[in-house]
Amino acid sequence: MINKKIAVIGIPGKWSTEALADALEAKTGFRLVVDMADVTADLATGTVMANGNDLGSLDGVVVKKITETYSPNSLDRLELLRLVEAAGTRVFSPAVNILRLIDRLACTVTLRNGGIPMPETRVTENVEHAMAAVKAFGAAVFKPLYSTKARGMTVITADQPDDAIRTAITAFRAENPMMYIQRKLDLPGQDLGLVFVGGVYHGAYARVAKGDAWNTTIHSGGKYAPFECDADVVEMARRAQALFDMDFTTVDVALTNAGPIVFEVSAFGGFRGAKDGIGIDAAALYADHVLDALS
Repeated sequence: MINKKIAVIGIPGKWSTEALADALEAKTGFRLVVDMADVTADLATGTVMANGNDLGSLDGVVVKKITETYSPNSLDRLELLRLVEAAGTRVFSPAVNILRLIDRLACTVTLRNGGIPMPETRVTENVEHAMAAVKAFGAAVFKPLYSTKARGMTVITADQPDDAIRTAITAFRAENPMMYIQRKLDLPGQDLGLVFVGGVYHGAYARVAKGDAWNTTIHSGGKYAPFECDADVVEMARRAQALFDMDFTTVDVALTNAGPIVFEVSAFGGFRGAKDGIGIDAAALYADHVLDALS
């Protein structure tokens, strides 16, 4: 046994959270799963407590999931982990690095500035400018800035009357004032997740769409399958994830007629895709990485 006390931030009872806690417990004999809803920070003393446990007194904290669904509140929860880091506890991945990924726009701007190929994207608060984007793209995916598994995404096509386009855009804008608009790509019924631990590539899986679903997420009935990536695709994904310096992540990639593109780098990465798609025990790999970093 390795004498380290490492907590897992996640959703108690959820498979990926418990799998990571299991992997760490098997190697250290210590188990602590923390729901951020149970955390209290005392800024006067700099302590961050969770059910009687001082997170700043631990050897490490691994963030598997900060909340069930992304929202600006997720950013507030990450700010509390900055206090844990200030107390001297290593957080995997660092809170500031995760912050730049939860907000879809922050992730996109970083990838664009890093020269990573992405789908054509426009961002605006103006309904008329959003209409122009729909007409330019032919079909556009409107994406909330805080979402996962395609939740809240809306496809708006140009082959309908202007009034219908404007109505759809206005409805989306009511919940998403800053509209993130991406050209809907003609994909081959699948996209890819490339797995990285400590910046090292460990394999790729495909998410295969169910029937005529426009997205490939498991939430929409997709399934995982193994996939062998060409070296240039792996290198593109490696460059993308290196911009964020994550301890564990997956890079979402699509293969298009114009070449491979990156959709996003994940704030937390998927254990299930790695396991079901390519038989990789990502929880064990991540636990080994964490313990190596703390040794």
